[in-house]
Amino acid sequence: MRLKDKVAIVVGAGQTPGDTIGNGRATAILFAREGARVVVIDANLESARETQSLIEGEGGTSIVVQGDVTKQQDCENFVQETLRNFGRIDILHNNVGIGGGDDEILSLTEDSWDRIMRVNLKGMFLSCRSVLPVMREQRSGSIINISSIAAICSASIVAYKTSKAGVNALTHQIALENAKYNIRANAIMPGLMNTPMAIEGISKARGIPKSDLIRDRDARVPLGGKMGTAWDVAFAALFLASDEARFITGVMLPVDGGQSARIG
Repeated sequence: MRLKDKVAIVVGAGQTPGDTIGNGRATAILFAREGARVVVIDANLESARETQSLIEGEGGTSIVVQGDVTKQQDCENFVQETLRNFGRIDILHNNVGIGGGDDEILSLTEDSWDRIMRVNLKGMFLSCRSVLPVMREQRSGSIINISSIAAICSASIVAYKTSKAGVNALTHQIALENAKYNIRANAIMPGLMNTPMAIEGISKARGIPKSDLIRDRDARVPLGGKMGTAWDVAFAALFLASDEARFITGVMLPVDGGQSARIG
């Protein structure tokens, strides 16, 4: 088992209802399959408990802590609950992100800008800052932040793009500041993924059938003409969380079927 005896916090381990599985839930399940004791964090307690049920149904070990990652007290609380139950923190996986209400710059409202920045960027800042004292004392740890290829590719949604570029910069800085403590920090940049947040959310927002949306998104992916799934993100996270990646830090890893490789 690649994460045997490690303790992993997965923030955003619930998911939007839908036909498929979300990135956070898939990662929490995979980490547990690989031997980690998983702390399932989500603002939606019911959804977090669904993830816990799936983990424990396979014989894994997990606890649930309800938390809003944009609140410092909630972040401090899930850190303390993790220590109380498991005594250490080896992995922090940040999977919280939103894009609803985004637009091009002249149409984007100030409220939407503030909400997207608060969730996508401030939330990662607070959760990372909350676990780092523990990891520094241990002199070990792996932080994985979920960004997006929107951070580096053309996108018509200005707040989401800017927030994810900020996630990349934050991750890079955490990696540099904490390397001397043997703490690694890396980001994953998913491309077009077939997840409930993407398919159900965009289909509803645009008022188009899910089948049409899936067909359009599949056609935009170079590798195999098909979107990735949450398991593609989860397996990338598993590698970065594991000791196999012990010499890797400050990396922004595209998981996108070649989308970001298109230049020109």
